[in-house]
Amino acid sequence: ANSKLRRMAVATRAARAWFCRRTSANRRSCTTMSASSYPYVVVGGGNAAGYAAKAFVEAGATDGQVCVLGDEPYVSYERPALSKAYLFPEKPARLPGFHTCVGGGGERQEPEWYAQKGVDFRTRARVVRVDAKAKEVHTAAGDVVKYEKLVMATGARPTDLYKDFKMEGADGTGIYYLRDVADADQIVQGIQTAKQGGGKAVVIGGGYIGLECAAALCLNGLDVTVIFPEDYIMQRIFPKEISEFYEKYYESKGVKFLKGRVISLFSCNESGKICKVNLKDGMELPCDMVVAGVGARPNVEMLQGQVEMEAGGIKVNGQMQSSDPNIFAIGDIAAFPLLCEGGKVQRSEHVVNARLTAAHAVKSIMEPEAKTEYDYLPYFYSRVFDLSWQLYGVNEGDHVMFGTPEEKKFGAYWIRDGKVVGAFMEGGSAEDFENIKKVAKARPAAPSKEDLQSMGPDFASKL
Repeated sequence: ANSKLRRMAVATRAARAWFCRRTSANRRSCTTMSASSYPYVVVGGGNAAGYAAKAFVEAGATDGQVCVLGDEPYVSYERPALSKAYLFPEKPARLPGFHTCVGGGGERQEPEWYAQKGVDFRTRARVVRVDAKAKEVHTAAGDVVKYEKLVMATGARPTDLYKDFKMEGADGTGIYYLRDVADADQIVQGIQTAKQGGGKAVVIGGGYIGLECAAALCLNGLDVTVIFPEDYIMQRIFPKEISEFYEKYYESKGVKFLKGRVISLFSCNESGKICKVNLKDGMELPCDMVVAGVGARPNVEMLQGQVEMEAGGIKVNGQMQSSDPNIFAIGDIAAFPLLCEGGKVQRSEHVVNARLTAAHAVKSIMEPEAKTEYDYLPYFYSRVFDLSWQLYGVNEGDHVMFGTPEEKKFGAYWIRDGKVVGAFMEGGSAEDFENIKKVAKARPAAPSKEDLQSMGPDFASKL
């Protein structure tokens, strides 16, 4: 019996040594494998996770009850800063200045905040597997974290032209994507390198990330060209009249647009750096850097086959609860019923949704008897150059323009089934933006298009 035990011990040590060699290039991870247990575990260290931690603390979670697992070397921060002030040539934003929850008007939660509140926020803790049956989370370092309630806040990753589409040359250096601080730091370095070369930047994508990055590159003095396959920028959100205003404004700053164009491949120099963008129509664009903003993919793979999925994300009810009653999803990955659209299930990749779903999920966990339904009002905004716009509600149906674009103060209402269901405004005051929000929320009966156009923002203010 003793010899059998010795053989088992030797075999166990050998298996452990093999596991360590196979699972980590860092030998220290072999000595840090551990198991722990928490009532509440949050997977993902981004925007939503920071607001979830805040909500748990405010709801009375005590010391040692909450664990947050994030793969970055930083605690949660406000991601929108990365495509805006982080890339500015003067007085750029840097951590710790934009840790959550400053974007939502709350306290800045630096690492010390989590320690003081008794929240175990583990940075560099990449989660590789979730076992819903065992109620366990497994990290790349081999740690096992058990939970009673799990909040998935894994967000989305940028669509990669090489990894996702195998586009020729897209595996070269000099192409950048934007999701986290490390990505933003690489873009900042890429800007400096481009300035030392020909100063030419190509941005791929005419949506949010593409346009905000294009503005930042322009402010840094680069010669910027934006390429996208649609007929005009922000086509998913804006009608053509609104898009044309922003296109002309960008062009006045020196930005060039190539609309309705598709990339075929990237050419690289001898060192493997992208030096030219090749379009399907035969056009070639020399470049010193490329920024790609061509969409994002929700990080839901760890729960595939374990919970219900819909609309590309984890399907949740009005309490942000998945088909597994112990698992909740928030932020980009949550596919929730949109009450203002009759319960249509959809995702929203927006920071406001990340903040609100975080708070709502935690309330559902801490106050399960409340059964409050998540009632989200779709919202979009952007700030580029000296422009600032906001859009609330649904951009469907007939749209009515108002205001004076030449004065950089104008807007639009969307009318569907006789009601005003959405409102947009550029250059509005805080009061203007609050008023159009109220309109989108209330969905009042629409006057005639002529009256709505002449009333403009007054329609909202008189509601």
